[in-house]
Amino acid sequence: MERKDIVLNNGVTMPPIGYGVFRMTNLEECESAVVQAVKTGYRLIDTAAAYENETAVGKAIKRVIAEGIVKREDLFVTTKLWITDTNYEKAKEGFQRSLDRLGLDYVDLYLIHQPYNDYYGAWRALEELYEEGKVKSIGVDNFTQDRMADFLFFNKVKPAVNMIECNAYFQREDECNYLKEQNILMQAWSPLAAGKEDLFTNEILCEIAQKHQKSVAQIILRWLVQRGIVPVVKSANPIRMRENLDIFDFALSEDEMEQITSLDTGHTYATARNTGKAVTEFLEKANQYHV
Repeated sequence: MERKDIVLNNGVTMPPIGYGVFRMTNLEECESAVVQAVKTGYRLIDTAAAYENETAVGKAIKRVIAEGIVKREDLFVTTKLWITDTNYEKAKEGFQRSLDRLGLDYVDLYLIHQPYNDYYGAWRALEELYEEGKVKSIGVDNFTQDRMADFLFFNKVKPAVNMIECNAYFQREDECNYLKEQNILMQAWSPLAAGKEDLFTNEILCEIAQKHQKSVAQIILRWLVQRGIVPVVKSANPIRMRENLDIFDFALSEDEMEQITSLDTGHTYATARNTGKAVTEFLEKANQYHV
């Protein structure tokens, strides 16, 4: 079964699975992990200003290109604009700092990381970066369906991507369907829910995994891919890296897809920010990041 790239709404192609570096705070380990990921076969590398590891990602990219493993055009590099730079005046400065840390001439996808601050103004800046060719695609991260609808209504350029939390226990079916209707690709962060709630020992998932002679993680990632969602995975373990990528030689049946659908709890496994207090506390911490 061929691993096919996804065509975004602006014609740019994106790999069907990505490698992320969230919380990889040891820069040497992060660099080594990204190098190993590219050697393993990952071509989509996902970072962010707030991860504080763009420099390590950039060094890794420079290494794999210098070693002849890939060319720059073989890679799809994503980074993200942090809250403190999310307005028209600061967005381009934030982007340039990210670009300098990465050591690149352009990025393939630039996302507004959170739906806070002046994201309308920031979007105008991203549109200009897109027109200038400094970014190949622009999108958003963590936008709920209602916020996305509002965003689309008042903007001319449609985001190519919305990256949100999505896994077997938090499936976001309504959001997925809405984004498909709008021709916006859905990416999934935390696609394995960090193994919470005994995900990897779930009876239904284990039975399906045994049938296909795959791991539970592979079943979940395959389920996401078959829904048209691009998962972003993370592991510093070379064996797990390979395993997470090895999901294109089998397919889940309609019945198996429905069985996994039955596992949805409708609850986030990250920190919920659906109250004024939670959002305020989150925003108060936004300045702690060195972006």
